[in-house]
Amino acid sequence: MQLSVIRNNRLPSSEQTTEKLEQRLRKKTSKAISDFDLISEGDHIMVCISGGKDSYALLDVLLELQKRSPVSFTMTAVNVDQGWPGYDTPTIEAHLKTTGVRYEMITESFASIVESKLKPGATPCSLCSRLRRGVLYGLADKFGCNKLALGHHRDDLIETLILNVFYGGKISSMPPKLFADNGRHIVIRPMAYVPEDLLEEWSLRKSYPVVRCGCPSCGLPEQKRQQVKRLLTELEKDSPQIKDQMLASLSNVRPSHLLDKTLTKSANNYT
Repeated sequence: MQLSVIRNNRLPSSEQTTEKLEQRLRKKTSKAISDFDLISEGDHIMVCISGGKDSYALLDVLLELQKRSPVSFTMTAVNVDQGWPGYDTPTIEAHLKTTGVRYEMITESFASIVESKLKPGATPCSLCSRLRRGVLYGLADKFGCNKLALGHHRDDLIETLILNVFYGGKISSMPPKLFADNGRHIVIRPMAYVPEDLLEEWSLRKSYPVVRCGCPSCGLPEQKRQQVKRLLTELEKDSPQIKDQMLASLSNVRPSHLLDKTLTKSANNYT
């Protein structure tokens, strides 16, 4: 199998300068950090680097905000090799060296465990994600990090909402700030307001050496998330602001107008 490094030869558009793109990225990230109190004085943040454009951008914007922030915080970038064939960790490490940030390259070969427990026809992403999260919590303890920063963006939140409604029977998404069940860790998503197209443009300007995880199932068109992406793309043709509206809806929840009996009783206070 060839190493799965993606180098996009498409040139970025000239509609916005690199400085303007960086300002947009920094502004939207700063707003999420402020709105949800994601970073506090003395935090040691573990920035989880997958090799994708989103995690590279997250590290860059946090490094820039670290210079400007009124609060002092430190960071450790962590990359976890999950054991999928062809995962190009040398390319990721070479990029991390250019950033000047403290980083750790970790090998945890649980790909074989995922494959052994996978049901026929199922994709490994959900199980893989759960195992990876457990590994990351352990690494946060090891490196003395109290928060874990993930590179999820606006479109990830919206797509997760639709997936949960369509296929999970629940109304939920990815919160910008999540307190782990173990009571020790806080997961933060500083780019919760950042649209994916901005990250794609930024990635082209920065020429990130994007590396796929190596799992043969990642990015397959039949995956439900890919179907949701296509659905949103079609809806955007008639309603260009639909993603912003969906993001706004996540901040405008009316419990009394839903069918959750627990929430309805609490909201109406009839008892």
